[in-house]
Amino acid sequence: MKTLITSLALLCGASSVLASTLDQQVARAMPALEALYLHLHQNPELSLQEEKTGARLASELKKLGFNVTERVGGFGVVGLLKNGEGPTVMIRADTDGLPIVEQTGKPYASKVKVKDANNNTVGVMHGCGHDIHMTSFIGAAEQLVANKDKWQGTLMMVAQPAEEVGAGAKAMLKEGLFSKFAKPDHVLGLHVSAALPAGKVAISPGYALANVDSVDIIVKGQGGHGAYPHTTIDPVVLASRIVLGIQTITSREISPLKPSVITVGSIHGGSKHNIISNEVKLQLTLRSYDREVRDQQIAALERLTKGIAQSAGLPDSHAPIVYVHEEESIPSTYNEPALANRVSDSIRKELGASQVVKSEPVMAGEDFGLYGRTEDNIPITIFWLGGVNPEAYQRAQKSGEPLPSLHSSKFAPDYPLAISTGVRAMTASALDLFNQ
Repeated sequence: MKTLITSLALLCGASSVLASTLDQQVARAMPALEALYLHLHQNPELSLQEEKTGARLASELKKLGFNVTERVGGFGVVGLLKNGEGPTVMIRADTDGLPIVEQTGKPYASKVKVKDANNNTVGVMHGCGHDIHMTSFIGAAEQLVANKDKWQGTLMMVAQPAEEVGAGAKAMLKEGLFSKFAKPDHVLGLHVSAALPAGKVAISPGYALANVDSVDIIVKGQGGHGAYPHTTIDPVVLASRIVLGIQTITSREISPLKPSVITVGSIHGGSKHNIISNEVKLQLTLRSYDREVRDQQIAALERLTKGIAQSAGLPDSHAPIVYVHEEESIPSTYNEPALANRVSDSIRKELGASQVVKSEPVMAGEDFGLYGRTEDNIPITIFWLGGVNPEAYQRAQKSGEPLPSLHSSKFAPDYPLAISTGVRAMTASALDLFNQ
């Protein structure tokens, strides 16, 4: 009789484990994940300085049984877990913080201050939600390991540094991410949204994020006394004409059916009220989705600036210099539609249909797009993970009061709900891709 009771108890125990749903498993994991989040939030590191962050993520993956390689493309981390024959699914998280003094007023707020690349003392904050990304990343890895009997293939976890400066994905790919480690069949990522309530997920099939280019323009002139402008060629006036002329590139040269943004973010010239300077410096950001539009923007800038300088009587030797920071340029992120729709279906089944919405493309940039632009043309998809406390979101909707944006010193996501949602969404997506 005792043996029968024991057998029944074991059967019941096994049955309850099998019946345990993903949301229940994630709920049990949340205390440890919240502790990890708070550690990452309170110890952010700037781009290209993510040494301790990378080491912590490597340690977490090693504890889960991954074969881990550190310092890939800087402080990047690659973890591989082979679980029989099947597809390779890559999950990526970015790891760097921003030079922002946190002003959320939260008891767990970052108080970190460091020297930046220019030797200036700056505060550091995870103002773009990368701490949420990393915690969801580890949580998904944990759930996929715990459910190894439900999938076959190779799980590839990539913790990428230097996303904020557009350098991390380039560096990891250059170091042989897809040749030395594994070539994924699918690449998944997530990004916290400051405009979506926590608990929800949004996906944009097709273009999701933009091409981003930083451009410097040096406008030259012939300086002199402010009382005798007729003896000079004033670069301040030329720069002003250029700023206004730039507005016609998008409005009159590029098809209205193709998005384009050209913003002058900085203009500097001169030193004193009564001195006409020799040059003015402009700094621009260019945004687009289509590569042809991006090339058209740059060509138009070069032609327009040169033409304005010539119209003022400047010789070719004094033509404006248009410099594109190619090392910082990142391509648009194109969510492969079939994969994006498959991921949407997976998350919808896990979270409920009302929790998954279609999002519109945005003009922000993300170097995640590079993983889909190698010669292998690997399908990629990144989805938005709601980060706003649902009650705060509803209040803002009613009042019209703007919410703190990403990169704001006051951005404080509803991290418990965002993390649990991120873990469930990413785990469900990966499980379905392994089993397609």
